[in-house]
Amino acid sequence: MHTKFINQFSFRHIGPYCNEVKQMLQTLKCESIQDLINKIIPKQILLKNKLMIPNSISEYEYLNHIDNIGKKNQIYRSYIGMGYKHTIMPSVIKQNILENPNWYTPYTPYQSEISQGRLEALMNFQTMISDITGMAISNASMLDEATASADAMFMLYQYKLKKEVIQSSYYFFISKDIFPQTFSVLKTRCHGLGIKIIHDSHTVLTKYKHKNIFGILLSYPSASGKINDYTEIMKYAHIHNISTIITADLLALSLLLPPGEWQYKPDVVVGTTQSFGLPMGYGGPHAAFFSTDIKYQRFIPGRIIGESIDNRNKKAFRMALQMREQHIKREKATSNICTSQVLTAIIASMYAIYHGYHGLKMIATKIHDYAKKLEILLLNNIKNISQKNLFYFDTIRIKIHDNTQFSLKDIKKIAEQKKTNFRYITNKKQLTITLDETTSQKDIYRILSIFYQATTHKKINLKQFKITNNITQHKIPFFLKRNSTFLNHIVFKKYHKENELIRYIKRLEKKDLSLTHSMIPLGSCTMKLNSAVELYSITKNEWQNIHPFSPFNQTKGYNIIINNFKKYLTQITGFDGISLQPNSGAQGEYAGLMVIKYFHNSIDESHRNVALIPSSSHGTNPASAKMAGMKIVIINTNKNGSIDQHDLFDKIKKYKDVLSVLMITYPSTHGVYENNIIEILYAIHTNGGQVYMDGANLNAQVGLIKPSNIGVDVCHINLHKTFAIPHGGGGPGMGPICVASHLIPFLPNHPLNPNKHKEQQNNHNTTLTISSAPYGSPLILTISYAYIRLLGPDGLKKSTEIAILNANYIKEKIKKFYNILYVGDNNTVAHELILDCRPFKGIGIEVIDIAKRMMDYGYHAPTISFPVNGCMMIEPTESESKEELDRFIDTLISIRKEIDEIKCGMFSHTNNVLTNAPHPIDIFIDEKWEYPYSKEKAAYPLNWIKERKFWPSLSRINDGYGDRNLICNCT
Repeated sequence: MHTKFINQFSFRHIGPYCNEVKQMLQTLKCESIQDLINKIIPKQILLKNKLMIPNSISEYEYLNHIDNIGKKNQIYRSYIGMGYKHTIMPSVIKQNILENPNWYTPYTPYQSEISQGRLEALMNFQTMISDITGMAISNASMLDEATASADAMFMLYQYKLKKEVIQSSYYFFISKDIFPQTFSVLKTRCHGLGIKIIHDSHTVLTKYKHKNIFGILLSYPSASGKINDYTEIMKYAHIHNISTIITADLLALSLLLPPGEWQYKPDVVVGTTQSFGLPMGYGGPHAAFFSTDIKYQRFIPGRIIGESIDNRNKKAFRMALQMREQHIKREKATSNICTSQVLTAIIASMYAIYHGYHGLKMIATKIHDYAKKLEILLLNNIKNISQKNLFYFDTIRIKIHDNTQFSLKDIKKIAEQKKTNFRYITNKKQLTITLDETTSQKDIYRILSIFYQATTHKKINLKQFKITNNITQHKIPFFLKRNSTFLNHIVFKKYHKENELIRYIKRLEKKDLSLTHSMIPLGSCTMKLNSAVELYSITKNEWQNIHPFSPFNQTKGYNIIINNFKKYLTQITGFDGISLQPNSGAQGEYAGLMVIKYFHNSIDESHRNVALIPSSSHGTNPASAKMAGMKIVIINTNKNGSIDQHDLFDKIKKYKDVLSVLMITYPSTHGVYENNIIEILYAIHTNGGQVYMDGANLNAQVGLIKPSNIGVDVCHINLHKTFAIPHGGGGPGMGPICVASHLIPFLPNHPLNPNKHKEQQNNHNTTLTISSAPYGSPLILTISYAYIRLLGPDGLKKSTEIAILNANYIKEKIKKFYNILYVGDNNTVAHELILDCRPFKGIGIEVIDIAKRMMDYGYHAPTISFPVNGCMMIEPTESESKEELDRFIDTLISIRKEIDEIKCGMFSHTNNVLTNAPHPIDIFIDEKWEYPYSKEKAAYPLNWIKERKFWPSLSRINDGYGDRNLICNCT
């Protein structure tokens, strides 16, 4: 150990010690790291200069640094609303989930037997949503409310096209009283698909009866806070076979008649769970919800958790209908969703469990009563104003009368002096005030004092005012009041005491394998260390409690982070422009493709709509291209995993007049760097196309390669991979896009960005909006910012080098036992490798059997059957120590020996330690041991496992049973 490095963050982040790096290099017969890198990466694309970003700082220096920046954010009481409110996250949930690496470091629960905790929590989430909305089935979260609305529209459009109910020339009707960010995202989605939009008041829907309308979207309550009666609209839609989407306020549905109980039910209900204890965080992350009718169960975007059984008939949870996964269905997928919002969905579900039916009802009633009281106080004490919402839940809309002595500017001036934000609708001389669960009597009087001072120029004396507690007037129509109960399952009734909730959380937590237990070697997922210091700021008040539409002068801390982070990413990638708006990698893919589409439109080449996609690409690539309205053409790969140039050039020639984009991953998901990458990209540009790079494998580039230097035009970056945002069990994440200079005018913008004047503007009168908030999920952006500041240019480069070293070390140690499917020219791999498990099929062993057996050794399986069926893809990352790598290698070798035992006849093809895996603890206490091998072989195949044993909570789960008997709510 070199003690001079011990205070550097890179020493803590990178797994192997210096002497171990030397040992690993000797195994690879390399003299140095540089020697290894020169053998792997094409010389012509290697960087010669150091990244021009700030040098690394220590953890202590970083904590002071981020605290000083945080003080520049000003915490105002924000009554802006528009889908974002102040909330209270119960401390028991904050401490035991949000701040707990057992919850925030697991991956998406593909391996159900070691994921039962979060699967149960997500089942609770789905049940909560279905109960509150009154709809039949819900998924396990969406990225945000606006994209959930767009995905609902896309689902209904695809469903009707497939059923041949409509043709592609139909219209989608969007109510004028929805949030502007939702409209902007919908407008972008419709543009990509060629869907025509009608944007008008819902009250005039019938005047468009001559139009072919396939769907409508309404808001409940509306964006201005008004509760509308949609009975006649819903009846009209029902009669004319028009599908309906409702964006709903989840907390309001505690008091309002849920859409699922309306006389004419909608097809889909979407919204956000932000009001269920999730901080605003300047826009996110927050889990959105998606609830629908059972007939759409095979069309629902995202993931659904379902109930099944294991092979001992024990109840089990799993991701249902997994054939919809994008890496399997690709361009036929129902959405491009990969990362969702699992961690925040679990927090929202625990909020509902902690409060229960009566608690949610009480919170909603308190908010509603304060809103009624505020209306009375304002109308009784302030002259020349009126309240325009006849019915409302938490939002009142104040109109200033004409010819008065005060204006919105006067109110805004005093409000800012008192650190208060309202939503100002200047063209109508109106403002809205949205209350929330943190609102108190003191807040009500502060709002009253603002209006009084603005209208009289005097300070308030409460004694002179008409104060009343008579709030009996009805502000929810009697026919829209909720009478039904909800959250009736026992899980929502048992855990209202803190002791009981802690114990429930811990019981779930113990069922899941996370990075706290062992390496998670998922290929193309980059499960690296999520350091505690990087997560420091996400629980701090000055970062949590900022509204995304707050004025620029209140968000100086966030603006420093955002602007610096953009500089760092453009330096790392070599690009000229960047947008932080996409909330996931797949959303970044979609954003990048839409940027290219808008660029081609601007030069009168809108006919260019063909996307060339290698078969080695990420499965979300074709799904995203489909969402962007492109025609997908697959490019073959060679036996060594590289792009088949003959096939590529043939298809470039064939489609040259309509070629839009080549989508590549670099290094490829086959784990190799294309030697002729520059030649390939040049051919695309020569024929009028653009090049999109999937940034999923950027962990093999940072500090060594800049994608812009090899001819890439657009690249997305998975911050939840390369830049250390935790995967959270399947989200949140972020997928910023970087672009070349000619594409900057087409980058995503936002109708409500408070920093519009600071952003590069779109010069072509197009609006590309991807997410609900201008910067996606800025709260977690601070994690990746910390990662870069702590590592600096040298630490970032070294991380990439060690990630590549670790993968090649594993390859070298296991190559005698497994066939490495693809290697480069010097018998090397990139930062990941693929093991070919197909030869074992002859003795009845499938790749899934190896994956399940790895659980008995305490490991999550690598990525299986992607990108090649019957294979597994391993990515160790730089954070794993040599000791951990050696344990993992020993596991693979031990399993190969177990396979050989089957091959030589020691055990049958159908009854052996692999096909019966995993082995949960309860089978070891059965009186009768029914297996042909010993208990010790099943549980402790290697000695070190005894000290580190992680027990799967179930035996193998029956996937087919779960899909044949779909149950998606708690039973």
